Amino acid sequence: MPCALGRSGTTIFKREGDGATPVASMALVELWHRGGRLDRPKSRLPTRRVRPGVDGWCDAPKHAAYNRHVRLPFPASAESLARDDRLYDVVVVLDWNLARRARGRGSAIFFHIAKEYYRPTEGCVAISPADMRRLAPHLSSRTRLTVIR
Repeated sequence: MPCALGRSGTTIFKREGDGATPVASMALVELWHRGGRLDRPKSRLPTRRVRPGVDGWCDAPKHAAYNRHVRLPFPASAESLARDDRLYDVVVVLDWNLARRARGRGSAIFFHIAKEYYRPTEGCVAISPADMRRLAPHLSSRTRLTVIR
């Protein structure tokens, strides 16, 4: 299925803010969905509902919560999971730099909804809403998303 990757392509040397999608085989950790926009996806992944103004993701490499879910407002840099666009209407957290974090090696590498015409991401992997609905029921903690060069 078609997908969008990072604006800087792929890399084996992922760094925070480089715009590249890491070349890796990543486990799927959990699924977040934005209520009121799409129905709750059927999935075997642990599923959480995004709370606007509350749920965020820390992208500040020097903070102890780097590359972790945080509660907004947050004292360090963090992006909201309740975006104004539709990109995070369904977002799957990938195990990139998550289980064994290294500061500055990249945060918020997600599998989410693609922009129109599959325009590049900031380093994530993105697919159409229809493909996400079709794929979500088959996703589990045993599923891996693999990005190759």
